[in-house]
Amino acid sequence: MSSSDGNLHVALLPSSGMGHLLPYLRLAASLIHHQCSLTLITTHPIVSSAESQLISTFLSAFPQITQKKFTPIPLDPVAANITDPFQLQWETIRQSAHLLSPLISSSSPPISFIITDVTLMSSVISVTAKLCLPNYILFTSSARMLSLFSCFPSIPSSIPKESLPPILLDSNSSFTKNFSDNSGSLKHFNGVLINSFEELEKESLEMLASGNLTKGLPPVFPLGPFQPLELERISLLAPLKWLENQEESSVVYVSFGSRTAMSKEQIRELGNGLVLSGCKFLWVVKSKVVDKEEEEGLDEILGHQLMKKIENNGLVVKEWVDQWQILSQKAVGGFISHCGWNSVVEAACHGIPVATTRGPNDQC
Repeated sequence: MSSSDGNLHVALLPSSGMGHLLPYLRLAASLIHHQCSLTLITTHPIVSSAESQLISTFLSAFPQITQKKFTPIPLDPVAANITDPFQLQWETIRQSAHLLSPLISSSSPPISFIITDVTLMSSVISVTAKLCLPNYILFTSSARMLSLFSCFPSIPSSIPKESLPPILLDSNSSFTKNFSDNSGSLKHFNGVLINSFEELEKESLEMLASGNLTKGLPPVFPLGPFQPLELERISLLAPLKWLENQEESSVVYVSFGSRTAMSKEQIRELGNGLVLSGCKFLWVVKSKVVDKEEEEGLDEILGHQLMKKIENNGLVVKEWVDQWQILSQKAVGGFISHCGWNSVVEAACHGIPVATTRGPNDQC
């Protein structure tokens, strides 16, 4: 997979969700730095406004990248029995994966290898096998999760069931079926790229490299930590200005990722808890899974009474924020998180302790 000759043409196939897209684009920038030619395959329509804006900004910043738009055959969410719009997009791409063949084979110069999102593995591998095209996975979670993924649906006795994401205990869920199908195709790939590093996951990476965990496991390449791009910086200055006026390590940053939405009742309960804690806090509120559906303002979501209580304790925003930049501020001393892998890596890079909340499928 060496790019020293500068002639490699790499295709990138992300799926859906900012947690999958961001590491792809950070990896893409690194590949460009190593003189690779890139083709970015984007699936349309794009689910969220945040994804659409990021892709547009990225392609403007790197005009040398070729974009290929992929429009799969739409799926009926009722027939597919999938309510999550991001998971529906994953399944939509998977069902139309055969349509990728002419898009890939028509690329010029010919593609050297493709990097496929973990959620699309089992459907895309048959396409690339017919094209005799090497296929690598970008695994968007931790090396420890990869160790579980590599043997799923078997669960090693050393892993207590209560430590698993609850959704993986439901064999009928679309997420678990996707997880299991993709796990079964792992041995057919040329390698696994992962946003991790030895200082963070030494034991897990050594276990994966030993070959003793799963027979036939392809080589694992820890490439992390992926560095944020300058273009990720956004113009939402209020949080940064507010943090500049706070004492060092006095603020708790609260964010549950780009896909974890809460009901008004949950949001208000959390807000009252943060106020009662007596800590200063910067809180990113999300009430809808897809940002395009966010219509209510903070007063409507939190209620006027809670907003008044928060005035002296913290700052609440509902827009997309530059998390890397926030975590780099001296005022931030803790992070309450859904423990998505991008958040864990970014917190580790800045030495910020993390308190995690248990969600259905966001654990790293």
